[in-house]
Amino acid sequence: MTKAAEKIASDINSLTDMEKLYLVDVILRDLDRPDPEIDSIWADEARKRWNAYKSGKIQSVSYRDVMSKYKR
Repeated sequence: MTKAAEKIASDINSLTDMEKLYLVDVILRDLDRPDPEIDSIWADEARKRWNAYKSGKIQSVSYRDVMSKYKR
């Protein structure tokens, strides 16, 4: 870890919970930057799936059925 990161980690102990939450929010927003290319790919995929569903090419699956698959 760099000295800067070590200092920040040390300084965190003196912050209030609200200040810590603020820093977490800032860090997460920085890490979660939109990627226009990926957004475009997902938008195209969503349109294809919606059109296939509307035209009857695929059927929907209930939430309960989907979740029961993962609870086993």
